[in-house]
Amino acid sequence: MSARQGDPIFEAYLAETTQLIEELEELILVCEHEGAFTEEAIHEIFRIMHTVKGSSAMMQYHNIAALAHALEDLFSLLRERPSRQADWSGISDLMLEGVDFTKVELHKLQNGEPADGDASTVIAKVNRLLGKLKDEPDAANGAGGAAASDASTAGTSGESGSATCGSGSAGGMIADPGASDGPRHFAARLIFTEDCQMANIRAYQAVFQLKDRLLDYRHIPENLLDDPDAEAVIRDQGFRLFMTTDRSRDEIYEALSGISYLKDLELESIAEPDGRCGPEPAEEHASRDSPAGGADGGGTDGGGQPAGKTAAAPGRESRTPAQHGTTIQVNVGKLDELMDLVGELVIAEAMVTQNPEIARLQLEQFQKAVRHLQKITKEIQDKVMEIRMVPLATTFQRMHRIVRDMSRKLGKNVALRLIGEETEVDKSVIEHITDPLMHLVRNAVDHGLESAEERAAAGKPETGTITLEALNSGGEVLILVRDDGRGLSRERILEKAKARGLLHRPEADLADREIFQLIFLPGFSTKEEITEYSGRGVGLDVVQQNIAEVGGTIAVDSAPGEGTVFTIKIPLTLAIIDGMNARVGEALYTIPTTSIRESFRARAGDIITDPDGNEMIMVRGECYPVLRIHRLFGVEGGRRNIEDGVLIMAEQDGRGICLFADELLGQQQVVVKSLPRYIRKLNRVRGISGCTLLGDGSISLILDIQGLFNMKHEGEDCHVGDRTERNLAG
Repeated sequence: MSARQGDPIFEAYLAETTQLIEELEELILVCEHEGAFTEEAIHEIFRIMHTVKGSSAMMQYHNIAALAHALEDLFSLLRERPSRQADWSGISDLMLEGVDFTKVELHKLQNGEPADGDASTVIAKVNRLLGKLKDEPDAANGAGGAAASDASTAGTSGESGSATCGSGSAGGMIADPGASDGPRHFAARLIFTEDCQMANIRAYQAVFQLKDRLLDYRHIPENLLDDPDAEAVIRDQGFRLFMTTDRSRDEIYEALSGISYLKDLELESIAEPDGRCGPEPAEEHASRDSPAGGADGGGTDGGGQPAGKTAAAPGRESRTPAQHGTTIQVNVGKLDELMDLVGELVIAEAMVTQNPEIARLQLEQFQKAVRHLQKITKEIQDKVMEIRMVPLATTFQRMHRIVRDMSRKLGKNVALRLIGEETEVDKSVIEHITDPLMHLVRNAVDHGLESAEERAAAGKPETGTITLEALNSGGEVLILVRDDGRGLSRERILEKAKARGLLHRPEADLADREIFQLIFLPGFSTKEEITEYSGRGVGLDVVQQNIAEVGGTIAVDSAPGEGTVFTIKIPLTLAIIDGMNARVGEALYTIPTTSIRESFRARAGDIITDPDGNEMIMVRGECYPVLRIHRLFGVEGGRRNIEDGVLIMAEQDGRGICLFADELLGQQQVVVKSLPRYIRKLNRVRGISGCTLLGDGSISLILDIQGLFNMKHEGEDCHVGDRTERNLAG
């Protein structure tokens, strides 16, 4: 089969396999933590590898399929011999190595590259372990039981074939010990869940995985890939498969039950058909049992009638349509387009409701209609945003693997706690914060936590704890990365900052939190030794940049000997925000309302000017810097006297700053648009996160409050206006 970007079959394979591999990694880490693989976990891992093998072979990604086949064989042996005592830690390492290989190949496919990795090294390790396990006698049955089990688990996997009625290759197959002397005939009916996309592809996968075990077969619908009505037929009537095989009923049942999105599986033993693979689908059978219920493993009874039929796949809970029929899969690109349309709707609504020609008229009925329109628009917007929301659980769960690998390499005992992983944020936000979270967790394991010996000497538990916590806070989400390690060294940070000329204020004027924020400056690192994980002077500044790209902020607090807490504050969504519009001269600016504490007018005598010309104002006993927007961005025509304008106090991470503007125009929801590419190419366009279109058609620049604080911290306060103006003009 051809695989390409945009091909629905390829997209379905990529999404399903990625999800299965993530589930597999999580399951392995849980089992490793518990010290052994439970029988249920072994069955689940076998099912996952069976599905990955079949779908990858169908898509002709033979390296992924071959590795999955080898791992499937390994867990087939473990499943048949559950009493065996195995090196579970070694098996975990081997399985995770296979997971990593598959992830790399899937990443290549996502980027349009060929999945051409060589899995032979991992497969060789699996085969060596498999051979070692086969040579060891089973604890319950002895060597004879092991040999019998090995024989029963042997099999072959095919990599190509047709889905139309024909003959399957039986060469090289080992007859099942429970099979009868002659061929056996089965009729199967597969019902897929209502949320299953492309049921015809799932049916094709079922045929593909079975065909090498069949002597003859046919199915309804006959053409699964090219018939446009095939999916509708399968949804309405189920997928019917009629088989002739020398394999046992249990083996056929198990192969079919591993198909993804399977709601119901019916498998019947039927009498020998007259020259065909099976009867017409109109035939119904009344007597139905579980395949494990009959002593003969599912053969026909004395009268040649069907001996049984199963109602649900083993290991799967029988579900009613009400439990799963309310969910469908939607391409993220369609959600992005829908969100863009909602944004345009918000702009169009503002253009109507804020039209200056209408504002002068007294139209009572029009105002009622406007309020109704605004209500509907808000509800549509909320629903679209809800659809885009996804829980942080998947992102948080990935950190288990990072902690596990690093703790082993660094020889540290580390436990990871997850709190509030059900908290939801916009999918586009999650994509931007995954890498920063990984870096912070790595940093905590490497920098923050002490070795077991150090912790014991300090009276701490030998196992250090890293906590990932998420919680909602108004229109934002807070993510905390906390460790109970040694904490940050205030003195070492100051020493490094002095050596690199990063201090712009007297040391005595800096609060602890301001000193700790220095670690986010480019090239800053207190790690003297360069390791695989840190000490290269690159890292936390990139973390801050990535979080700032989604309108978020990061702050750090620490206590010596007690640990460190990184607090990430991110918006729920990037598309539409509540903003306060302000005018400066002829220019318009929008300030996110989540950053505004208050606005007020000041008198000329309230302003304090230091020897360097920086302006400040005292508000309720606290001193705040004043930034004049007209001077900051080189705007002409703005008001100069402080008493003629308005001060807007903005707050971020406990810090405050007062922005001076001519006047406030009012609050409204605005659609965030990226700055034009030619402007973003300018290296020093700071303090602006985007732009928006207002109801009267004018453009307003959205201020980046975090960026303004950084400019103030770096000394780019009231003197950056001319420089910014030249950059924008250039």
